[in-house]
Amino acid sequence: MADLFEKIQMDGVKHIIVVASGKGGVGKSTVASNLAVALARNGHKTALVDSDIFGPSIPKMFGVENETPHATEINGKQMIIPIEKSGIKLLSIGFFVQERQGLIWRGPMAAKTMTQLFEDTHWGETDYMVIDFPPGTSDIQLTTAQKLNISGALIVTTPQGIALSDARKAASMFNTQGIRVPITGIVENMSWFTPEPHPDEKYFVFGKGGGQTLAEELDVPLLAQIPLVMELGESAEEGQTIFSSENQVIQKAFENLAATIESKLPLTASS
Repeated sequence: MADLFEKIQMDGVKHIIVVASGKGGVGKSTVASNLAVALARNGHKTALVDSDIFGPSIPKMFGVENETPHATEINGKQMIIPIEKSGIKLLSIGFFVQERQGLIWRGPMAAKTMTQLFEDTHWGETDYMVIDFPPGTSDIQLTTAQKLNISGALIVTTPQGIALSDARKAASMFNTQGIRVPITGIVENMSWFTPEPHPDEKYFVFGKGGGQTLAEELDVPLLAQIPLVMELGESAEEGQTIFSSENQVIQKAFENLAATIESKLPLTASS
């Protein structure tokens, strides 16, 4: 195990992107999952890590909650081989605990477990690793931000004021002394409601303009506005991504987000 201040070296991983929010219920895991799929669909070797130890959701969202990663010996060390689905390498603490089993761990123990999963997993060549952070600013987020070479953070929020307040707290964590993770930009989720029969209509049920306000406040770009559509939640419940649906509007939103990430974090020789 690396010491407290030593970075975990994952030589085959080119870019690590964390997806964070200050509160639950803003669709952070949905954004992380569909962004990872969009990157994989563009031909990139992609990994998705569910670091929410207390409420892992990625296994269910990909329909692999009954699977367990196996281990193999690599260079004399037993290493975890991630589950693969939709062209993505998946890792979650949810693969190692029973579905109804609650974990009663103190923060440092949870952070240590997450660190060990990063260290003891064989990632191979990976262009983009997307890490779905738990909500808030606890030991898991702080330890991960300190131990990994993170290329950028996405802050997910919804348009209303209370979500913006919590998102500011998540953003402030990345600017804390000793962390200093660059914020790539803001993703506003549930920006408006679009009825399926009327894809050109927009109803701003959670307010309007919050993501842009936060982006300007933090002096970072607003990367995407993701509409609220029924298929997004339905796909997650069925263990599918939004690319399994026929909703072109939401698919295009994630395709555009992936293209923006590719332009801001290019795969160059110096990456």
